[in-house]
Amino acid sequence: MASEIRVNQIQNRSGLSTVTFSDTGVVLSGITTVGILSATSITGNLTGNVTGTVNTSGVSTFSGGINVGSAFIRNNQVGLGATTTTGRNSGIGTAAGTLIFNSSTGTVQFYDGFSWYDTNRSFIQATGGTINDFQSGGIIYRSHIFTSSGSFVVTSTGNSGNVSVLQVAGGGGGGSTYGGGGGAGGLVYNSSFPISSGTYSITVGAGGAASVSGSPTIGLTTTASGGGRGGTGAGGSGQPGGSGGGAAGYAGGGGTAGSASAGSGTSGQGNSGGLGGSWPGGDTGGGGGGAGGPGGNSNSNGPGGSGGVGLSYSISGISTFYAGGGAGTSGAAGPSPGGNGGGGPSATAGVYSTGGGGGGSYPGTNGSGGSGVAVITYQIGLLAATAKATGGLISYTGTQTVHTFLSSGTFTITNPSLTSVDYLVVAGGGGGGSPSSGAGGAGGGGAGGFRTGTSFPVSSASPYPIQVGSGGNGGPGNTATRGTNGSPSIFSTITSAGGGGGAAASTGAGPTGRVGFDGGSGGGGGHDSGAGTGGTGNTPPTAPPQGNPGGNGEQAGAGGGGGGATSSGSAGSSQNGGSGGAGTASAISGTSVTYAGGGGGCAGSPGTAGSGGPGGGGSGGTPSTAGSSGTMSLGGGGGGKGPVAGSNNGGSGIVIIAYPS
Repeated sequence: MASEIRVNQIQNRSGLSTVTFSDTGVVLSGITTVGILSATSITGNLTGNVTGTVNTSGVSTFSGGINVGSAFIRNNQVGLGATTTTGRNSGIGTAAGTLIFNSSTGTVQFYDGFSWYDTNRSFIQATGGTINDFQSGGIIYRSHIFTSSGSFVVTSTGNSGNVSVLQVAGGGGGGSTYGGGGGAGGLVYNSSFPISSGTYSITVGAGGAASVSGSPTIGLTTTASGGGRGGTGAGGSGQPGGSGGGAAGYAGGGGTAGSASAGSGTSGQGNSGGLGGSWPGGDTGGGGGGAGGPGGNSNSNGPGGSGGVGLSYSISGISTFYAGGGAGTSGAAGPSPGGNGGGGPSATAGVYSTGGGGGGSYPGTNGSGGSGVAVITYQIGLLAATAKATGGLISYTGTQTVHTFLSSGTFTITNPSLTSVDYLVVAGGGGGGSPSSGAGGAGGGGAGGFRTGTSFPVSSASPYPIQVGSGGNGGPGNTATRGTNGSPSIFSTITSAGGGGGAAASTGAGPTGRVGFDGGSGGGGGHDSGAGTGGTGNTPPTAPPQGNPGGNGEQAGAGGGGGGATSSGSAGSSQNGGSGGAGTASAISGTSVTYAGGGGGCAGSPGTAGSGGPGGGGSGGTPSTAGSSGTMSLGGGGGGKGPVAGSNNGGSGIVIIAYPS
């Protein structure tokens, strides 16, 4: 049978379009086709422009190819075509998922809706510090937060090899007796710091004790200098530092305002302190400088100078102020405010892990500076899942969406399909107790209460306020003082009680002072003329229990360890401090982490300090050493303190909420 081609109503305008039939296929050149209803088999090559309605339903064979400019589709290959970086960037409204071959770079690239990337893109892989993942603008970031010294270990640099770095040094201590406020720790920020595979040592500066300058934070980039101490005594000058300390005021000495100099700040890291007041009425000190502004000058007849303001960064996933200056003493005029960023008000300590300066005093206890912090952040991926709620640091485990609250905030459900969640609520740990001068034997702080559960019912009807408990304060040293309890952490009806403060020891403790406080886990006992008992855990009671008792002190001179979430603190024995009770592990964040360890007890002479319990418990001190604080965001108890300078505060708590992605 003869072949037949039937053509109806083809209008061909000469010179504009052609139809060519050949043995190899059909070639269309410049033809606009309208209303081609269907095709069941096309062989050969289809080139040129085809517009209008083309219904290809039922096409069983397309054995030739499609050419569009330099791009093509064949039955065994795809050609992307080529463009330059300039040509790529000139596209308007480029669709997410677009692929090109970039002839400028010689790589295949894709557009993710935000930026162009090579298809072989890989990300940095590293360990160290407290790790938190969060998303911003459709990009997932990972931050490593160092609140104490450690190592940042890079195992792979990925394609970029660049990280953002924030380093804040320890704040300076406030001055005493008409004292000026302590200067904030120096702040250094680098938004794109190149790294290589290897280990980087991170040293986080301690806050200066009262009338002592802070210590530097040393890490990936320029060293951040410690904050200068506030001026001490009538007419005492503030010291230079990352930010300078405020000058002390005068009283009875006839000095004039500005006679005592304020400390200067380090260029690019902070600002100078403020000036003290003159006589008469010169019992008011200048404020310490902050990263964002200088300290305030004293008003001779009114309040002391306010602390200089800090600077805000979202490098950890939450917008946070760092490096605020401490306020100068205000005498009888009432306290002046510290600077935003952890600066302490008059006679108050700077905030832990902000580098805030301590407040100056008149004539009472002047505040110590807040410890520093280092934060390293980099991209690890694109948003692959949509969270069903807001609040906290949001991360993804592959199957779960996780909201981590390191500070108080709000959990708000945005998708009503979310009706139940898993939770972890850990309160702040108790501070360690302290002994009288030259002695030991104070009790370790109890861990913050630990509560966890699954399938907790929730509703999108209203937001859920989240409270993250702070750690309790440790005893000051050289004074037989009990540590204070940590603060509770709260999610909905779930409340975890703060850890109990550790007991005091030696002369002045008394029958009450040598007993550890009750709490989520109890504080360890101390001693005076007799042995003190540890505080009771699981107070107030919950089912299942949220903590355990502290260990008893020893009459011969050793403190008991604070209780932990899993076990009780050990009793002091043979002048050896008792160990803190062990915490409990949870993998709710996607990684197994141990929380809520008790603080170790302080040793007597010549005993050995008690170790902190696994889960962030601080180590105990001795008659010649301070011991350490509980770990931030783990709810660990502070170690029982020796009679020397140092902070043995409880670690702050944490709240984590998780649900299927």
